[in-house]
Amino acid sequence: MCGILAVLGCSDDCQTKRARVLELSRRLKHRGPDWGGIYKHGDCYLAHQRLAIIDPESGDQPLFSEDKKIVVTVNGEIYNHEELRSLISNHNFETGSDCDVIAHLYEEYGEDFINMLDGIFSFVLLDTSTNNFLVARDAIGITSLYIGWGLDGSVWVSSELKGLHDECEHFESFPPGHLYSSKNGGLKRWYNPPWFSEAVPYTPYDPIVLRQAFERAVIKRLMSDVPFGVLLSGGLDSSLVASVTARYMSTSKAAKQYGFQLQSFCIGLEGSPDLLAAKEVADYLGTVHHEFHFTVQDGIDQIEDVIYHIETYDVTTIRASTPMFLMSRKIKSLGVKMVLSGEGADELFGGYLYFHKAPNKEEFHRETCRKIKALHLYDCLRANKATSAWGLEARIPFLDKEFIDVAMNIDPKWKMIKPEEGRIEKWILRRAFDDEEKPYLPKHILYRQKEQFSDGVGYSWIDGLKAHAEQHVSDKMMLNAGSIFPHNTPSTKEAYYYRMVYERLFPQNSALLTVPGGPSVACSTAAAVEWDESWSKNLDPSGRAALGVHNSAYNKDKHSVSVMDRDGHLQSI
Repeated sequence: MCGILAVLGCSDDCQTKRARVLELSRRLKHRGPDWGGIYKHGDCYLAHQRLAIIDPESGDQPLFSEDKKIVVTVNGEIYNHEELRSLISNHNFETGSDCDVIAHLYEEYGEDFINMLDGIFSFVLLDTSTNNFLVARDAIGITSLYIGWGLDGSVWVSSELKGLHDECEHFESFPPGHLYSSKNGGLKRWYNPPWFSEAVPYTPYDPIVLRQAFERAVIKRLMSDVPFGVLLSGGLDSSLVASVTARYMSTSKAAKQYGFQLQSFCIGLEGSPDLLAAKEVADYLGTVHHEFHFTVQDGIDQIEDVIYHIETYDVTTIRASTPMFLMSRKIKSLGVKMVLSGEGADELFGGYLYFHKAPNKEEFHRETCRKIKALHLYDCLRANKATSAWGLEARIPFLDKEFIDVAMNIDPKWKMIKPEEGRIEKWILRRAFDDEEKPYLPKHILYRQKEQFSDGVGYSWIDGLKAHAEQHVSDKMMLNAGSIFPHNTPSTKEAYYYRMVYERLFPQNSALLTVPGGPSVACSTAAAVEWDESWSKNLDPSGRAALGVHNSAYNKDKHSVSVMDRDGHLQSI
């Protein structure tokens, strides 16, 4: 992922402002360590920090139209750029960059070209002939983006909060699937699929259609001019990504050029569930597997850096971001600049364990819609920023626009979890890849129960975080939590601890409001907490909080596996 920073309509002295824009852009250099660029036109500045994945030699930004009147700075990947180039073959392209099509598409189609882009992106486009500008973000918000407003009338845009929070009177997360136009004023939604209205679909389940759509989503993400790999936790989602990648990686230009064998990466505490499962999958697929270990103390030592880079105080995001942050640094040290990851499947298919309690297919579907709409605040934010902290790009096939359309158009009765019929969470996805003749995965991996990343790296990780917070947050502090933090009041000492760190780094009220809140159990939305009356007494984002659903938990005292009985009690085995 690259880093973009734009200031539009500033009023300060030009040289002073240019120096300040450069200073702020350097805060994003971790996102794009390969090159930097800045462009000035009148009272507008566009700056860019580049991570070179496509056309490393000539794709530096900002990018221009032939007459230099259209200027654009982009963070992202346009997977259908070759097809789009053929549509506008009357244009001359100065680079081989996939993002080079944006300026030319604007010349041909105006603001209506956004929906033609198949990929992930955040960009700022400046039309110097009119001084109008556009800001846009991809459909789901896989790339991070913020917008702010200065007292002098300026508009600020940045890939991360830290690029603008010191300069703006007000700022906020730029909504996914939206376009901001200075010509027409304000925001408008360019992405409005049927599922967004939460209307219940009735298309029958077809496993072949689902499988083929996912394979296409993976294949298009193999577009790369540099070596790449896969994140592999050993769970269903990342294992499917790795399996399909292994099958089709020979179609990648990078694989042909470098002749490399697919690399896979996993991290966990010693003996964690993910490490064991990932090793088995890697052996099955024949990847060059890298297993990274960390201790609870290693993770705790990085919490402040994680919060600085991830820019949230949400508990479950910080829990999961920390091992991903540590792993990303290791991956980058091995010379890999892009990885494929498995985020998004749980939102599309109702894979979180609390979906076992969905009362009917209508509410099941509405919850998946709510989860997808919030992804840019949680899993996408984590995947983007934890990797970008070390100049690594994460691509997410499950959140491909076409695949989402296919998955969210299936009658949700097929997604419902019915153990009595052998249908566990994400059954329709598992069934689609259950190929007896050419197996994608070992059967027990294909049907492995959902394990949230912050749990799968080792159950004692979350226990260690809670113990650390206990040492830094007293009972007296918790009594005054509502007065100190009236918005999104932390209900646990762990949440209080993260909140203290966050507000020290980002003290503005606008920064506080960019982070979501509300009750959650096992990563549910607040609405789904109402599915089970007992959950309100056990609010925790860990998958183990879904009492009576999660199969096992790690007993740190006995070093044994435990199972939950029907009453929600742990029984050692």
